[in-house]
Amino acid sequence: MTKNGKISSFEFLRKHALKLGAKDAKIIPVEKIVVEDRIVFKCQLGCEKYGKTLACPPYAPSPEKFKKIANEYHYALFMKFESKAQLNPELIKYLAKTEDTTIPKEIKSKIDDFWSAWKSDGEKLRDTVFQLEKLAAEKGYILAIGLVSGSCTICEKCNVKKGFCINPMKRRFSEEGVGVNVKATAEKAGIKFTLPFKKNPETFALLLID
Repeated sequence: MTKNGKISSFEFLRKHALKLGAKDAKIIPVEKIVVEDRIVFKCQLGCEKYGKTLACPPYAPSPEKFKKIANEYHYALFMKFESKAQLNPELIKYLAKTEDTTIPKEIKSKIDDFWSAWKSDGEKLRDTVFQLEKLAAEKGYILAIGLVSGSCTICEKCNVKKGFCINPMKRRFSEEGVGVNVKATAEKAGIKFTLPFKKNPETFALLLID
């Protein structure tokens, strides 16, 4: 079977992803997944969640380790979603200052609404990945496993100090946390990546298929 023929055999997963709410989805060879050390370096220097969840660096697999894991698969389903959390220029400048007591109440309320919607979308994204994993397993691809955008929000506070996840069946590693350059991978997959966002942020997910 040709590579294109094999890709078409996963069309059931792509179609189901769209049915579950993906704005776009493509089956790609794993060689098109761009994994770079600098992505985790950026997490280390620019993300407040670094070291605070067991699904993120330094607890997630390193880019080197993830490359080895990904290369044990052949294809991946790469998906784009659109969050219901709405942004505007006024909110953007306050998002990183949620503890600032001088923020006007009406702005604080909108920021709280944004993060609430963002968390809800994250939960939906994770649930979508679970459903796709299950569908793949039912078709015989029992090692299919997904990754999601952003940090883990399953628990109010992660069990980092004790060093073990209390929700291992639900936890999924962050794409960025294992070194996936989401922008570059989207470009290789032929999926439009928009940054800065105009209104609704985009999120992405990845399903490795054996």
